[in-house]
Amino acid sequence: MSTIKAAVIGAYGGIGQALCLELSQTSSTMFLIGRDSEKLQNLAQGYGSGSCVADAADWDQIDRALGQAQEVMQGLNAVVCLAGSVLLKPMHLTSRAEWDATMQANLSAAAGALRSAVTRMSDGGSIVLMSSAAAHIGLSNHEAIAAAKAGIEGLVRSAAMTYASKRIRVNAVAPGLVQTPLTQRVWNNPRSAEVSLGMHPVGRFGEPGDIARAIHFLIDPKNNWITGQALAVDGGLGSLKPTGPARPS
Repeated sequence: MSTIKAAVIGAYGGIGQALCLELSQTSSTMFLIGRDSEKLQNLAQGYGSGSCVADAADWDQIDRALGQAQEVMQGLNAVVCLAGSVLLKPMHLTSRAEWDATMQANLSAAAGALRSAVTRMSDGGSIVLMSSAAAHIGLSNHEAIAAAKAGIEGLVRSAAMTYASKRIRVNAVAPGLVQTPLTQRVWNNPRSAEVSLGMHPVGRFGEPGDIARAIHFLIDPKNNWITGQALAVDGGLGSLKPTGPARPS
């Protein structure tokens, strides 16, 4: 079975760090990519991994970074794009600049990562992009981010078909609310946390490790019959409707 040689874009975020930890416990090789040079260097040194500073929304920078990853690891068979942002505003209060920035940080970043990755996987591989439960269920004040993430899922399905003959699998993970620095303003506010928690039927928020394990599953070559999917790892948020406290029989 081939070893995972993974480029992780957005490696020092909450989910990125959990994924690095997850992969470090296996025989996988990692190459870490992110915008903050100091954070990236500290993380890469901790794992003895190669790294490259790049803005995920800049297609040329990401192409160079993935080229470097391929060279350093002597191959590339997994690319995970964790770059993204969160904008919680109703549409009538969303400026054009905020809309464009949300699309750039999420949909355009995912497209750029995919565009470069497929040219560097001559022996096949796995690409994982980040969607959201907001793409599956109507959540108030999520118009921009829901549109961006829904676009990513459309990108995943089409690309999965386009590159299937090259043995390149393309999938997404669609989390609910995960406790990371990016979402801290929601889960760290007692009022919003109570409302959001009530929407997750399993009764807790997600942890970075929940998402990291799902990503690891999707990039593992043993699971090479899965493509074109958006794997919901969301505590039931996107598909279940809580009606009150559960009553065990």
